[in-house]
Amino acid sequence: MTANEGTIVRHPLDPLTAEEIRQAAAIVRRDRGVGDGWRFASIELKEPAKADLPDPNESGLASRESLVVCWDRADGRAYRGTVSLTGDAVTGWEELPGQQPNMTVDEWHECDEMLRVHPAVIEALARRGITDLSRVLADMWAYGAAFVPERYAGRRIGWCDLWYRGSERGNPYARHVTGLHPVVDLNAMELLEVEDNYSGGTDPEVMGEYLPDLLPMRLREVTPLEISQPEGVGFTLDGTLLRWQNWQLRLGFNHRESLVLHQVAYRDGGRLRSVAHRLSFAEMVVPYRDASPDHYRRTAFDIGEWGLGFMTTSLALGCDCLGEITYLDAVVHDSRGEPQTIANAICVHEEDSGVLWKHVDERAGAEVRRARRLVISFHATVANYEYLVYWRFYQDGNIECEVRATGIMVTSHTAAPGSRPANGTLVDQGIYAPFHQHFIVARLDLDVDGADNTVYACDSRPARPSDEDPYALGLTVDSTPLRTETEGKQDYDWATQRSWKVVNDNVTNGLGTPVGYKLVPSAAFPPLLDPASPAFQRAQAIGHTLWVTPYRQDERWPCGDFPVQAARDTGLPAWTEADRPLENTDVVLWYVFGIHHITRPEDWPVMPADIVSFWLKPFGFFDRNPALDVPPSHHC
Repeated sequence: MTANEGTIVRHPLDPLTAEEIRQAAAIVRRDRGVGDGWRFASIELKEPAKADLPDPNESGLASRESLVVCWDRADGRAYRGTVSLTGDAVTGWEELPGQQPNMTVDEWHECDEMLRVHPAVIEALARRGITDLSRVLADMWAYGAAFVPERYAGRRIGWCDLWYRGSERGNPYARHVTGLHPVVDLNAMELLEVEDNYSGGTDPEVMGEYLPDLLPMRLREVTPLEISQPEGVGFTLDGTLLRWQNWQLRLGFNHRESLVLHQVAYRDGGRLRSVAHRLSFAEMVVPYRDASPDHYRRTAFDIGEWGLGFMTTSLALGCDCLGEITYLDAVVHDSRGEPQTIANAICVHEEDSGVLWKHVDERAGAEVRRARRLVISFHATVANYEYLVYWRFYQDGNIECEVRATGIMVTSHTAAPGSRPANGTLVDQGIYAPFHQHFIVARLDLDVDGADNTVYACDSRPARPSDEDPYALGLTVDSTPLRTETEGKQDYDWATQRSWKVVNDNVTNGLGTPVGYKLVPSAAFPPLLDPASPAFQRAQAIGHTLWVTPYRQDERWPCGDFPVQAARDTGLPAWTEADRPLENTDVVLWYVFGIHHITRPEDWPVMPADIVSFWLKPFGFFDRNPALDVPPSHHC
């Protein structure tokens, strides 16, 4: 990842450059016989262990290593290798029996191209009156193990939806070719069968367009809104090292998580104090809650199956970002191992955030401070959906993570054989959008004033009437230490307003109490899935609002390293069976939040952004309001 004007990689946590990606692919080709018939699933930086990293203010370049996952299309055998870029050698190589690596963008496009010219697909479309194949889109999905037909066991297969545009530039997801699902061998890139339950009839007429020139209405008039910083931005970016007011952090990027925030720290009274070692999204699970023939297989693992980094899109000034913007490019790769640059992948900017603090005194008058925040964002397009991710840093030490979901809902015809409109909402004439859920797992490796921390569950308890409190006005907070991984499996409790504090009991503030940061939850909801259901078995991580584990460098993916065609979750539920101790140690929090999407007509044909967030707030980390030193704005 580089700023637009270009920088030189010089820190061990900096993402791989295009040349390093090319070098890693060349080394495994040379040393492991990886040839033209292979695909590269992922090539990423192997991040150094915490103990091997330099001080956050230092930038010494240590040895560089890459993790490479690839497979041979001829026999389907997959491998994971460790490549020393500084040593020009493969230093580790393991076969991955029974595993399917992540899906690739190349496979998606090749599948679409193959199906649109296949005679069996052309014939099935023609029976429905669709003859212009240039308007057809084949949208390929990964399988879970429970739904792979036994006759195709062991093969890398995908199932497909077909969609039809109403015009050359029309919305591709407005017209579902209901009941038609090709099944494809992705290694051979051949059609295995066509599932077709067409029963005749014509498709309903819908208004599914959103482009201005295709809308049957005039656009409203709005006046321009401009944002300017005539004296320039208030942050500095030195390579990937970002400094803003008292905050300092390092920006990272990889194919799977997209944006990663490293070594997050706050400068307090001349000391640079650690808040978090690493913040990222580790999984996103989207189960569709409709058992119809069109949707029963539809559970997406947008991070584990596809990768948010691969899906990250270029941002545009004035559209995605407003104001004085600094962009950073990102580098991923295709399945041949060739690097691909995503221009303007990351946006960094400041924005006004209303009132920071205020008081009106009858003698001193009004004293008010405007709040300003630093925003680091990226957008990812995962087929029909868009995910917009914003990490926001505030002057008072707060960190907010916000996700906006927009894009286009999946729909089906209400009259299709086996359809279940009760599992969705009617959004246009004769079509419904199934209910579904978006579970996001944030991986929060907090190091509050050091790595040895303890997590406490905090529950508010009301008083009962007593002689000392006859009106039952009292309110207390129970702080319960989570001492083992079993205790670290936590669920949100609305009745007690449960939150969680990450506390360093070895460091006290000026008041003599331990320093900490609080995870303030929101957008948390239960999975509402039968525990035996295939969707839940593959994603047991969504069964709790919070999991706490001890830090392990190789424990990165809460639903397992390779969820494609997986039968069960080999991540968090497997790791936590050991019930390891958590007290006064290096801990990682896995917070599960998202959107329980009960679909609406107002979400059609393109969905207004649905917004969810959570906060990390200092709790005793400072002795008092750390934003007392914010000066008045020029207008006050």
